[in-house]
Parts: sequence; C-alpha cells; structure tokens
Amino acid sequence: MSNVLFTSKATAQGGRDGHVKSDDGLIDLDLVNPAGDGDGKGSNPEQLFAAGYSACYDGALNLMASKQNKEIDSSITSEVSLLKDEQDGGFKIGVVLNVEIKGVTQEEAEELAKQAHDFCPYSKATRGNIDVELKPKAV
Repeated sequence: MSNVLFTSKATAQGGRDGHVKSDDGLIDLDLVNPAGDGDGKGSNPEQLFAAGYSACYDGALNLMASKQNKEIDSSITSEVSLLKDEQDGGFKIGVVLNVEIKGVTQEEAEELAKQAHDFCPYSKATRGNIDVELKPKAV
C-alpha cells in the first residue's frame, strides 16, 4: 500500500456473537447475530458497514456537488443486507443506498448520486464484488 493517509484499527473477538473495539475505544460494542437466539442487544457487522458506507458516500456526494458549485443538503441511509449466496451456499451482502438531496432537481440528484458512487472509496472497494443499488431522490 502506498500513500497511506491514515489507518483505523478495530479488533473483533467471538465473531458475530462477540465484541468489537476500536483502538481509541470510541467503538466498544457487543455483537449479536440477528438470526441467533440471544437477547438481540448489540450491533452486527452489517450495521457497522452501513454506518461507514453511508458516511463515506455522503462525503463523496457533497464533494461532487461542491465541485459543481451546487449547494445541497443530503442524507444517506444505507441498507446492508446479509443474503444467501446461491453459488456456493454461503452468504454475501448487498447494499441499497437511499440518497436524499435537497437543492437539486431529480435529474441532478441522479447524476450526483452516480458521480459519488464512482468516487466513493467504499463504492470502489465493493465494485464488482457486491450488488449496490442507488436510490437517489430530490427532496
């Protein structure tokens, strides 16, 4: 890896029924398997991924808008689903990005959403690996 700007660290123990903690302690969460029979109190890998993806994508969206001198107000709701993988019998994830943008037309919202998807590091990392559906909406 070249030109590393920063590195974040988190350690997980116990898998989906374990615990995850960032090196600075800001993230310190019990994990639960939503399909399990526990008490359901805790986070899960899909929820953590959804939080990171929505934040990163919103940053990319606002950058694309600023490069075009568009003033927007945006909200991204990322839905990360755990899916059965029919090819190998295992599991995979899929993402729906619900993109709400104030200050633009529907056509502009769709174009900005596509540009952000082309630029976002999370989108680049997942491209060709998982299904990501964009649902842009001018509000």
